[in-house]
Amino acid sequence: MSAALRKNAGIHRLFQSHPITHLNGQTRAPVLRTQTTRSRAYFRFPVFLRRTREYELSPSFFSSPFSSSSSSSSVSKVGFVGWYLGMVKSRPVLTKSVTSALIYTAADLSSQTLSLPSTETFDFVRILRMAGYGMLILGPSLHFWFNFMSKLFPKRDLFSTLKKMVMGQALYGPTMTAVFFSVNACLQGENIAEIVARLKRDLLPTMINGVMYWPVCDFVTFRFAPVHLQPLVTNSFSYLWTVYMTYKASLDKVSTNS
Repeated sequence: MSAALRKNAGIHRLFQSHPITHLNGQTRAPVLRTQTTRSRAYFRFPVFLRRTREYELSPSFFSSPFSSSSSSSSVSKVGFVGWYLGMVKSRPVLTKSVTSALIYTAADLSSQTLSLPSTETFDFVRILRMAGYGMLILGPSLHFWFNFMSKLFPKRDLFSTLKKMVMGQALYGPTMTAVFFSVNACLQGENIAEIVARLKRDLLPTMINGVMYWPVCDFVTFRFAPVHLQPLVTNSFSYLWTVYMTYKASLDKVSTNS
């Protein structure tokens, strides 16, 4: 107890020996440095809030085409959408390929439901052809095409969006339409002459119809969707288009007999 009294007496003498005179004539004891340090520490950002900020998702999480596995685990807590976004980040090509395969499967089922008589059953070989095309060709091509477009025209302003739309209608659309008809015809056993005849019959009308459908879809996709979700948005738009495409691909082959 005597030690505590001596300590208090020492502090009292320190205050008396170093008074501070303010402009209004009043004197006050100096503020110790330890007290200042403690007051500053008191007003610092709370530790748990600072740690919370460290785990916040950065804006680039939803705009970058690739991400680490830790980012995918951080969004997996929000349900199926979070799980899907995590898969797009961690396994982009596989996820987009499976998505395309599922959409092509659903579209072909719808197409067969609309075109086949009620007495006939589904053509499961045709369904497998469409699913395989979406899985092995369309899904990967969409991934690399949209990434290429984002590097060539990184901005999402109106002018950049229009340039992407023009390139899509002039290059990607016709190429993938020709590939779709050719691969499907080849899997049905058609020879080269029959494939060429099919393209002469079906390619141009399909492209004309595509010009009336895809520009609006491409505008929404390029203007508003981040690059890693653009294949998903395109596949969503392509459901109705794929119903039409699978119908066209199922038409009888063109006779090449002279």
